Amino acid sequence: MISKAIDKINAEQIAKATEKKAKPEFAIGDSVKVHVRIKEGEKERVQIFAGTVIARDGASSSTATFTVRRISFGVGVEKVFPLYSPFIDKVEVERSGKTRRAKLYYLRDLTGKKAKLREVK
Repeated sequence: MISKAIDKINAEQIAKATEKKAKPEFAIGDSVKVHVRIKEGEKERVQIFAGTVIARDGASSSTATFTVRRISFGVGVEKVFPLYSPFIDKVEVERSGKTRRAKLYYLRDLTGKKAKLREVK
């Protein structure tokens, strides 16, 4: 009973989010630019977070997320974004990387050229 209600709410939220804008298909290992709307006081601006998608969780629910990792001033920075967030304007795929795993957490330990993924052509 409760699970049916939760499924119904999830379906409504996904439908509401997808009718506003279509999410581009991206996979694990893709280099992406995430355009995030940020509110500062009364002003609103778009900030871009570019990096590699290292994980995706919750495939079809409204709580689905994806994790993007980048190196910023020599320090690894990871952000988890809700897939159906109203604050995400768009997700641009820059290049697709060839992977054989669902989670790329091993990239955390690699630096330099070793942390690069082969490109899918």
